[in-house]
Amino acid sequence: MNQFESMKAKVGKFSLANKTILLPEMGHSGSFLVAAAMRSFGIDAQVMETYKGLQLGKQYTSGKECFPCQITLGDVLYHLEREKERLGEGFNSENYLYFMAESGGPCRFGMYNKLHRIILDSMDGFSKTRIASLTAEDSYSVAGLMKPEEKTHFRRSAYVAVVISDILDRMLWRTRPYEKEKGQAEAYYEKTLENMCLAVEIHGRKKRFQQIYRTLEEAVVKAQDIIEPTIPAKPLIGMVGEIYLRSHTKSNQDLIKLLESYGGEVVNASLAEWVNYVSYDNMQKAGRKALLALKQRDLKSLSQNLRQWLSNRIELTYQYFRMDQIYRRVKKHLHIYNDHKIDKLEKQLDNGRLFSFHVGTEAGLSIGGALEYCLHGFDGIVNVFPFTCMPSTMCSAVLKPLLDRKQIPYIDASYDGTYQPNLEAAIRTFMYQAAQHQRKRLAQGNTRH
Repeated sequence: MNQFESMKAKVGKFSLANKTILLPEMGHSGSFLVAAAMRSFGIDAQVMETYKGLQLGKQYTSGKECFPCQITLGDVLYHLEREKERLGEGFNSENYLYFMAESGGPCRFGMYNKLHRIILDSMDGFSKTRIASLTAEDSYSVAGLMKPEEKTHFRRSAYVAVVISDILDRMLWRTRPYEKEKGQAEAYYEKTLENMCLAVEIHGRKKRFQQIYRTLEEAVVKAQDIIEPTIPAKPLIGMVGEIYLRSHTKSNQDLIKLLESYGGEVVNASLAEWVNYVSYDNMQKAGRKALLALKQRDLKSLSQNLRQWLSNRIELTYQYFRMDQIYRRVKKHLHIYNDHKIDKLEKQLDNGRLFSFHVGTEAGLSIGGALEYCLHGFDGIVNVFPFTCMPSTMCSAVLKPLLDRKQIPYIDASYDGTYQPNLEAAIRTFMYQAAQHQRKRLAQGNTRH
């Protein structure tokens, strides 16, 4: 079988039944909660240990790939090699499915699973491990992965798991800078994540979301006790950028903790934001195609695209309903920051003058998200991305001069796995500027967050 045939036969939507699905870790809580949602549906889902196989990932790549490609490749190679050692003669790579999604548009992410396929085929004993893939082009439809009667239920449960992961992250970022005892917030976060994974695994399949919410609400109530109320408010930093690097703490060298160590409180862009964006973008595309079909009097295409528009509109409405439902319950007990609505981010792009969602990628979200942070009184913006990432470089080109005119501190943080001796000094300078911005904002009576 040549490489092209292998990509067609061994990359795609395969049934998850009777297989072990290997998930790369991206956001720590997000990966484990989505795996819990899968296990709720009887799928043997495991989150692979991350970053230990980085040298393997670099060994089988050229260095021209963006950094997440090397990390995720290293994770799956490391995991399969450990499984081969553990099981010995009983190891069969065909029993595993490696999950690697993809996206269209001008981003190398769309090619990860193709490159990974070529490398797995070249490895001794790993060629039978197929790659299960979802694509943003069809809003990450799970058709083909699960039974038809389960796919909608799983999507809904998985989305709730993603939103809860965002809540847990925001709970950590809200409490850790103000914790009474060092390490208390992280220890509580890990304990809460374990409890939430169990709740999702037990209740997810039956969509008993109220039981899951109650577990979350109880955890958030207790999180308030971590905060020392006498600690004054710290400069608020908004983080945007490429979704993997900004979410994966090991690859960004624990940037949020570094910012906190120099006096900041950080809010990172969420995982749910991307899921919402995909539904929103596909809805907009279907709407544009429907208008074109109407002009061309193509009734068949018009009907098809109107159905697609409606499907994505219903999906987005459901996502917002669940997201708002969860945030309302949590915010009764702990002040965390709301997630961004995608239409508001698009409006920040000034009718396409600054950027356009039509280009695709996270750049539009990052630019819109940074401007939303500024609108709500944040004191600095950090753009996190893999070295040479094209969408984030475009984002930087737009945001740097724009935020300079607004006199809001801004910094780029790019990563490729090497240690950057000047990064800490740059972060220290940035946080000094953010503290100055906070003092000026408060002096002007602007406490809006």
